[in-house]
Amino acid sequence: MAYKILESCGCCGVCVDECPVQAISPGDDIFVIDEKACVDCNGYYDEPACINVCPMDCIVKMS
Repeated sequence: MAYKILESCGCCGVCVDECPVQAISPGDDIFVIDEKACVDCNGYYDEPACINVCPMDCIVKMS
């Protein structure tokens, strides 16, 4: 399962340090999640860490 960072991202970078597989990186205007690298935090956390720490609530699960 992959996640997406919405345009409302404030570029605070909190999510970057929480990602256990370094799937989040700076994009042109906002941070981006590499959907091929994202492992939904399986084997690391019970829930996606990026969603839990995002102060802007701008990370969503892609359907």
